[in-house]
Amino acid sequence: MSAVPRDEIPADERLRITETFLSVQGEADTVGWPTVFVRLTGCPLRCRYCDTEYAFYGGQWRSIAEVVAEVEGHGVRHVCVTGGEPLAQPNVHALLRRLCDAGLKVSLETSGALDAGAVDPRVVRVLDVKTPGSGESHRNLLDNFASPRPSDLVKFVICDRADYDWAREFVATHGLADAVQVLFSPGHAQVAPRELAEWILADRLPVRFQLQLHKILWGAEPGR
Repeated sequence: MSAVPRDEIPADERLRITETFLSVQGEADTVGWPTVFVRLTGCPLRCRYCDTEYAFYGGQWRSIAEVVAEVEGHGVRHVCVTGGEPLAQPNVHALLRRLCDAGLKVSLETSGALDAGAVDPRVVRVLDVKTPGSGESHRNLLDNFASPRPSDLVKFVICDRADYDWAREFVATHGLADAVQVLFSPGHAQVAPRELAEWILADRLPVRFQLQLHKILWGAEPGR
């Protein structure tokens, strides 16, 4: 799709989009479902393990109405708004509302470093807690985890044993396991999945181990 000049879209209607695509959801509680992904451009964080650095810059200006119409055109029930960091663009809230209004099952993948309080309550928020191994743990906005919604999922990417111990303490300190689903994922090429699973089992930790299904199916191929 050809780029649209920024000034041709009203300021409250535009978003910078890196890509939209249909794939299989690889994470969280809708894993396996056909899902439309809307990847917004830009992110204020620079996690060491980031696998979507291509979304930091560039993208195309698109209207919210156009994006919603494209999502509906795929004919599936689930849509995931991701990034980059989608909350870095204030107009994402209007996009989320209109996707919900269209009767879609909407999830938002966000770093947990920006205020997620204004996200439409119909949206499933997947909040990524940044561990020390990410290099961005100082950016965690603890208010996001003070009063979690029952539909929230809180995700930790574990890079090594120190990350695991830190995440285990974070879960206990904030009472997360009693309030929401907590997901532990092995950092890509940084900790063996089996090793992380064995740590969880040894501690009888009440968290959900997860692998990224889409990477098992398609590797690191963008747009899948």
